[in-house]
Amino acid sequence: MTKRTSAKYKIDRRMGENIWGRPKSPVNRREYGPGQHGQRRKGKLSDFGVQLRAKQKLKGYYGDITEKQFRRIYAEAERLRGDTGDLLIGLLERRLDAVVYRAKFVPTIFAARQFVNHGHVTVNGRRVNIPSYRVKEGDVVAVKEKSRQLELVMAAAESSERDVPDYLEVDHSKMTASFVRTPSLGDVPYPVQMEPNLVVEFYAKN
Repeated sequence: MTKRTSAKYKIDRRMGENIWGRPKSPVNRREYGPGQHGQRRKGKLSDFGVQLRAKQKLKGYYGDITEKQFRRIYAEAERLRGDTGDLLIGLLERRLDAVVYRAKFVPTIFAARQFVNHGHVTVNGRRVNIPSYRVKEGDVVAVKEKSRQLELVMAAAESSERDVPDYLEVDHSKMTASFVRTPSLGDVPYPVQMEPNLVVEFYAKN
């Protein structure tokens, strides 16, 4: 399990954007960064800075995954045939914790990681407790029966804060989600603009 090194709202403030689109984000009230120097005027970012910010934003969105893990996913996307940026998004969306979050079984990506890690989720009827597990097209992800009445799960399913994307078929009465297809960038309901092309440029130069 990847260690959660930053509070989700601190990530928002560091990026200067409400990257999960949550109504309680402090960025909705103050757009400057965290810490005593957060209100200093920001200089214009260099090309490197813009690319680094795009990478950090994408990493942060998926639960602030480690650089080692993220680089490994990028390297896999680079080996595949097609647009590397789109393929990177597809691989990130196939993570089990991302599917659990997208299906609205839990309220946040951080909760999804913990939920999977604690053994509340099955894939095709088998318990899987690895958040980075790669879901395949046609796989059925489900919340274990004894976990379906957890307050966290019920509140997330009923929340109107976000919608389930169309590359998942979700039945909240049974707490199941079928992974229909691997999405591309345009299919993913990011609340803010993600720029995987800048991530590709970052790794190409560094």
